[in-house]
Amino acid sequence: METGFHDYMDGSLACEAYVACDTSVEGKRPVVMVFHTWAGQDDFARAKAEHLARLGYLGVAIDMYGKGVRPQGHDACAAAMTPFVKDRGLLLRRASAAWNFARHHPMADMHRVGAIGFCFGGMCVLDIARAGLTGLQVVVSFHGLLGAPEGVPQGPRPMHARVLACHGWNDPFAKPSDFNAFAAEMSAAGADWTSLALGQRGHAFMNQGAADPANGMCFCPRAERRSLAAMTDFLDECLRAPALAIGACPTPR
Repeated sequence: METGFHDYMDGSLACEAYVACDTSVEGKRPVVMVFHTWAGQDDFARAKAEHLARLGYLGVAIDMYGKGVRPQGHDACAAAMTPFVKDRGLLLRRASAAWNFARHHPMADMHRVGAIGFCFGGMCVLDIARAGLTGLQVVVSFHGLLGAPEGVPQGPRPMHARVLACHGWNDPFAKPSDFNAFAAEMSAAGADWTSLALGQRGHAFMNQGAADPANGMCFCPRAERRSLAAMTDFLDECLRAPALAIGACPTPR
């Protein structure tokens, strides 16, 4: 496997992607971006890019904060994430810069592009799906923040990217009422959406470093395994559709 860091720009701000590619496979391949947690691009995000590369994709761990910005601790992480939560237009612009970098990578098939995201990154991938970025075919959110942006123009209807949300039902940052609002939003948008609702699970169930059950954050190996299996199947369906020959389904009225 070949891995490395690559600079790209959002206006005058330098960002740094981590790209993983299986060099035993020749030619271009589907690309899947990895949107990080509030801690910025870290070993967790880079490991997911490498996992995607082993599955046959070009894995690209992107950078929402800027090169070298890697907050440490609760307060620093919250301070780094908050501007994007408050200004979803800024979030979309920064994510679009990563999108442009990833799909123009020499090993990327720019017509087969997806994104996965964790926590804050889950909100990011849902927002780029809402915006209707051209060519985006699939997004997967893991314990993501589900609320739609206010005051930001929504993308085309129906939403053309397929959506998978892997969600802990006891997540204190995305409560059942938030999930129900998300489901209503996706349905109203005409989205092809799927959820994996994990009972008795809270926030950060994919992160092995999460160990704060009192505040609703705890790693769960079973939830991780089930979510990764769902992601793998979903990415295969959406980014390798010609081989799978999966057609459209009628929408019940």
